[in-house]
Amino acid sequence: MLVASKSLLVLVVYVTISDAEITEIDDESCETLQSEIRITKDEYDELARLRRTCSGDVSVTKCEGFCNSQVQPSVITTTGFSKECYCCRESYLKERFVILNHCYDADGIKLIGTDDEVMEIKIREPAECKCIKCGDFAR
Repeated sequence: MLVASKSLLVLVVYVTISDAEITEIDDESCETLQSEIRITKDEYDELARLRRTCSGDVSVTKCEGFCNSQVQPSVITTTGFSKECYCCRESYLKERFVILNHCYDADGIKLIGTDDEVMEIKIREPAECKCIKCGDFAR
């Protein structure tokens, strides 16, 4: 019986130390940042033949940063640990149109002076980023 009391005391001390260490870590830093990417899009005709390929450098938003997560002992769970995991990801997406202005035909010849010299496409990008519980894909 005395051994069980010491084990419980050690467990409580461990949890207390873990909580103290967590408060020393920097606060969460999940941000919505600008990023430059290259987008390439192929367009096919009704017979599935390549009609044109367009590309362009586009400024888009992205989520970047870190979130506080923790694992601690638990007598309630079957694994013996309680896990709380948070990820920096989008909380809201927005749609917008972008122009790809480098278009080439199926033979690789740049399209100039035609309606096909640019392509407008719709993209989705993060409008806001925040720490969200990992595995929560309901958004």
